[in-house]
Amino acid sequence: MPENPLTRRQLMKLGTAGAGALLLPTQWTAVARAASVPPPEVRAANDLALWYDEAAGTDWLRALPIGNGRLGAMVFGNVDTERLQLNEDTVWAGGPYDQSNPKGAQSLPEIRRLVFENQWIQAQDLINQTMLGKPAGQLAYQPVGDLRLAFGDATEASEYNRQLDLTTATTTVTYVLNGVRHRREVFASAPDQVIAVRLTADRPGSITFSATFDSPQRTTRSSPDAATVALDGVSGDFEGVTGSVRFLALARAVAEGGTVTSSDGTLQVSAADSVTLLVSIGSSYVNYDDVGGDHQSIARKHLDAAAERPYDRLRRRHVADYRKLFGRTTLDLGRTAAADQPTDVRIAQHANTDDPQFSALLFQFGRYLLISSSRPGTQPANLQGVWNDQMSPPWDSKYTINANLPMNYWPADTTNLSECYEPVFGMIQDLTVTGARTAQAQYGAGGWVTHHNTDAWRATSVVDGAFWGMWQTGGAWLATLIWDHYLFTGDLRFLRANYPAMKGAARFFLDTLVPEPQLGWLVTNPSNSPELSHHANASVAAGPTMDMQILRDLFDGCSEASKVLGVDADFRSEVEAARERLAPMRIGSRGNIQEWLYDWVETEQNHRHVSHLYGLHPSHQITKRDTPELFQAARRTLELRGDDGTGWSLAWKINYWARLEEGTRAHDLVRALVTPARLAPNMFDLHPPFQIDGNFGATSGIAEMLLHSHNGELHLLPALPEAWPEGKVRGLRGRGGHTVGATWSEGQADEFLITPDRDGTVRVRGQLFTGRYKVVDTTRGGRARTRKLGPDLIELTGKAGHTYRAYGLRKAAH
Repeated sequence: MPENPLTRRQLMKLGTAGAGALLLPTQWTAVARAASVPPPEVRAANDLALWYDEAAGTDWLRALPIGNGRLGAMVFGNVDTERLQLNEDTVWAGGPYDQSNPKGAQSLPEIRRLVFENQWIQAQDLINQTMLGKPAGQLAYQPVGDLRLAFGDATEASEYNRQLDLTTATTTVTYVLNGVRHRREVFASAPDQVIAVRLTADRPGSITFSATFDSPQRTTRSSPDAATVALDGVSGDFEGVTGSVRFLALARAVAEGGTVTSSDGTLQVSAADSVTLLVSIGSSYVNYDDVGGDHQSIARKHLDAAAERPYDRLRRRHVADYRKLFGRTTLDLGRTAAADQPTDVRIAQHANTDDPQFSALLFQFGRYLLISSSRPGTQPANLQGVWNDQMSPPWDSKYTINANLPMNYWPADTTNLSECYEPVFGMIQDLTVTGARTAQAQYGAGGWVTHHNTDAWRATSVVDGAFWGMWQTGGAWLATLIWDHYLFTGDLRFLRANYPAMKGAARFFLDTLVPEPQLGWLVTNPSNSPELSHHANASVAAGPTMDMQILRDLFDGCSEASKVLGVDADFRSEVEAARERLAPMRIGSRGNIQEWLYDWVETEQNHRHVSHLYGLHPSHQITKRDTPELFQAARRTLELRGDDGTGWSLAWKINYWARLEEGTRAHDLVRALVTPARLAPNMFDLHPPFQIDGNFGATSGIAEMLLHSHNGELHLLPALPEAWPEGKVRGLRGRGGHTVGATWSEGQADEFLITPDRDGTVRVRGQLFTGRYKVVDTTRGGRARTRKLGPDLIELTGKAGHTYRAYGLRKAAH
């Protein structure tokens, strides 16, 4: 192919210039070529790959993320100087600290009085004086540094291609320079706990480069042996807390042919045929209260073990481990020619292009990010997953519990990544300890509490000021995740181990709920509806709707768990009695769900948080068939709040509209999310700036469009949009322990597949059952045991491990 005189970005602009534009003949040829399908050598390896025809340059939001749960890297793919920006999930600023403010408990009665008497500003002032944590902020997630590979001048490079293959969790860069085709492949291995970089060329002796570490942290660089470079450092100070996490990063070159030397922190590879570069990082962080780990031994152990294995074996182990998770769920929504364009071009054109495959890519990208940033034994995925290049990142890249952290894990169970949830439950166990200190010091209460943020040190107090931080139910929301996870897994051992955390969260509120003076309901006080004021400059209130919804879920979960486990009958009676006295959801004068106890109008109508619809999603207190009036009020609430919002807010609204069973409206918000303003070139979600919860929320929302299981039944294809007229999904998970699949065409269901984990009956709802259908047991053969319950609802009696196929007979009838 002749050399293209214009970049693809210029072609996009020229393509919209119009017929009257004055273009050179060569430019017209370039425009015509851009409109055709790119040649095979520069397309994606498969439809589940992000791909680009340009390097990232210096733009972090164009670099591609890899990770193994603990280690993360952003791969830039530049030809002259490759940059791997490195993270380790326990490298956080500061060190262990107790944030609790001992002044809190004594001031609480006065704060409550002020709130009940509508003196909100005075209450907030007193909260800032006595309830705010010490320090008043929390500590930041920080980078390890960069590994930079310098290759020399590459201005004549051609046939450039860069990809992230979601099916293998590898990035590749290929290009031709001086007649030699070069290839780099990078992945982060969970089995071997290293990042591996493989460099090859189609002419022997063509690989020459130098490698050095650099870092914004306090570090020293060295060459511990002839093939290795090292970066030894300590995390930064923050909020007056001294940095104390030691870390060691090592990079070792294993070359075929050529020479390898290392001196004064610079690794030099000359005239090699191929090279495997292994990166290992160790941290001294043991847990939230201990930073005495042997970071050097950890880094060296993983590096030495990986260096003993040939590259092909490292790659096979990595891919096999990753695919055990990623391969469980597949989604095919069809494709158009739009899928042949580079990923950044697809994002730019998506709003005006028929590109259903991008929704499948977005769905699977969220699953990829969760696998890559959250594995058993790691920290939970934070505000940026495991990827961050700044010492003081936006919102400290910590755990924001009033949306971010739970949202990160909405797709964990539904998209068949149950193991990736484990770090959250480990964090909850830590918070029961630190949160108990805060509960006692600031409320004089038993149990444990966490407010709207936490960090690696499991800080639990009020932060960022009363307006944003005086929200009591962060720990309660986390505790509800335990019961919901059990509904998916049926794992009694898990429930038994985590039930005490649920009980402790409930105990705090049994000790602190107070009656509203006029209405008599039990309410939280002080609290807020996250980040939104009800009167000018006032957010603090008593009994905001979200609090009451969360506590209903918490108390219900505790009651049910105690029954399942056969324990705590007296405690069960106590939570059930308190649950009956909680303030109910109320419909306001605008036909909306009230956000507060009283019919106040929010001061910012289009605010990003729609917290009072927690009862619609992720909870199931508002449903179409059980609570129709609240269901319509929830819809009205969304209409009033509007579709616009930050990236993560749009993603949550996708879930809301899916729960409302309005697939076209949900898909409209998918389109709204896939724009350059909300999705970076590398598909990271933008608040802006980058927040990963929007990625996870989008994956969850697409799953919710295809399967509901929140109200005691499996509802298949509940919110199928017109934009996906045909498709197939396999491997979604429903509560009650069911693995589910569906196939549809012409907008109509053709087939459902249901595989239960346990014996029993399940209600199955779907449009398929409104016509002629058949249900068979594909494992045992013959018809399945079913009973018709309604126009679109059946009851299926199933055996564990059997797969049941329901299929429509509409086509045969024609």
